[in-house]
Amino acid sequence: VQLVESGGGLVQAGGSLRLSCTASGSILNIDIMEWYHHAPGKERDLVASIGDHGTTRTEYSRSTEGRFTVSEDSAKNTVYLQMNNLKPEDTGVYYCRSRLFGTWGQGTQVTVSS
Repeated sequence: VQLVESGGGLVQAGGSLRLSCTASGSILNIDIMEWYHHAPGKERDLVASIGDHGTTRTEYSRSTEGRFTVSEDSAKNTVYLQMNNLKPEDTGVYYCRSRLFGTWGQGTQVTVSS
């Protein structure tokens, strides 16, 4: 399966962005889809996930809970990450990942200016 992210960009602190991750196949009903944040000079961190045994159960990291919302549209094979109240420390490349297949997307850059 291939994953393609989009939706990154430059935004001021306090602003919002919505990232999309589209899979090449119909995997959302059987997979757990993950969003990772890779900040400059740091390790890649898991920030959100959706899906668990066919559910749409969501989980968030402590730094994103309350600001980020992960959702999916299985008809479009797409997972979304709505990011609100963005902070400069949210800057970095965001990747989606299929936990079942271990596949990563190419990433999309998010830059938050102060």
